[in-house]
Amino acid sequence: MSETSTTEELQPVEFIPFNEFKNGLPFGRFRVIVNPKLAQKYMKDRLNLVPVALILIILGLALAFYGARFFGGAMVVIGVVINRLVKAQAPKMVLHLATRDAALYRDLLDKEVMSVHRA
Repeated sequence: MSETSTTEELQPVEFIPFNEFKNGLPFGRFRVIVNPKLAQKYMKDRLNLVPVALILIILGLALAFYGARFFGGAMVVIGVVINRLVKAQAPKMVLHLATRDAALYRDLLDKEVMSVHRA
């Protein structure tokens, strides 16, 4: 390993204010790195996705056993699809939310869900 690569890796990331981030991102002034695993967990917690999906699936199963198979099956499918959709789109959702709210932007940086570097 060269001396320059180790010093670059050890340097702390410079904090970029929200307004500068929001205005500079569309022009490519920043490189944003989103951790997909942490983004999935963050979005699941923020949306209370597990309880919502479980309620949909349980209610769907109850309806299916009661006799409304079409509506029950649809609720089960919605519960599963919503979970997978949020899991697949979590990094994009995190980036979208970060450009809209300063407090959320700071929270995402503090929890290391995403990092912002100058391009």
